[in-house]
Amino acid sequence: MPNSPLYLDYAATTPVDDRVIESMLACMGRQAHFGNPASSGHAFGQTARELVEQARRQVAEQVGAAPESLVWTSGATESNNLALKGIAQGAGQPGHLITSQLEHKAVLDTAAELERQGWAVTRLAPGAQGLIQPEAVQAALRADTRLVSLMAVNNELGTTTDFGRIGECVRAHGALLHVDAAQAVGKVSIDLARQAVDLMSFSAHKAYGPKGIGALYVGSRARPSLQAQMHGGGHEGGLRSGTLPGHQIVGMGSAFALAGALAASEHERIKALSQRLRDGLLALPGVSLNGCAEHRIPHTLNLCIEAKGFSSAALASELAISTTSACNSASNAASHVLLALGLSEQQARSSVRISLGRYSTEADVDKALEVFGRVIAAGAVALW
Repeated sequence: MPNSPLYLDYAATTPVDDRVIESMLACMGRQAHFGNPASSGHAFGQTARELVEQARRQVAEQVGAAPESLVWTSGATESNNLALKGIAQGAGQPGHLITSQLEHKAVLDTAAELERQGWAVTRLAPGAQGLIQPEAVQAALRADTRLVSLMAVNNELGTTTDFGRIGECVRAHGALLHVDAAQAVGKVSIDLARQAVDLMSFSAHKAYGPKGIGALYVGSRARPSLQAQMHGGGHEGGLRSGTLPGHQIVGMGSAFALAGALAASEHERIKALSQRLRDGLLALPGVSLNGCAEHRIPHTLNLCIEAKGFSSAALASELAISTTSACNSASNAASHVLLALGLSEQQARSSVRISLGRYSTEADVDKALEVFGRVIAAGAVALW
């Protein structure tokens, strides 16, 4: 885009990789594999079905899951809804759900809906570092706890959750663990063959795939209890009806395969860029890091800028960054995540999220540092 700001908002969404676009185009248009995957009586449908199942295997391979355990959805929001509401309905009567104050609105709002239906909901508070510890989950478990839902990587802070350890205590208790992994693919290790996770949500557009497609992993412990939320045709093993969008599914499979192939090299590259960016920004007056400095992915930084007269609007013409997650921006509310960390509303509104990605460069980091330095220097520093 000509005259567009420098894109540093990869946690909100990623551009579709050119290689992914190429795979999708092979499934669009009358000369392509455009058939309905459910049309099993002719070659067009059969070919489309083969491509859908190939994509299912590609996604499964990256997360250590059996292909048949993955259910296609429209994205992580639908996956989260299917996981929480589906298990709640399958329970037969209201029980107890554990989540945290840091979750995406797709989980928090769904938990609130279950609460209106009679479920008891515990929303764990994080420590000042923005972490949900396994010990806190253990302490919150009750006799009627049916489900625990936590994110693998926080979308605003970039902090990580030890969902492997949490899953072990949840499983020992007899409850189910759902993990929102929308921000995790290609960034943290996921091996569902070894980790004690029963449900996991994925989204393609956070991993250089198309918007509008995602998946829900449904493990063997969760499958008997999960109830469909969309009916009509019995697609996806009866768990999610609707014509499968072959081109989007193929795009997600291609994106996840690329994410796996590039994970190691990209992690080191992004880590070096992030360290350069973080060091430079924290050297500026009035700038501090929100969230744990250690337990995090390098891709996402959240910074509180306590400088007199600072406004993120002054950055907008040159840098595409977020002042909150996309799930909060529509209401113009201060970040619920930052407020849960103990920041004041003023501090939360003076915080920005910068997220690096596949196309970020050292020149981009230097540009960001120059812009931040110039904007902050425009006003005298006044710490609150």
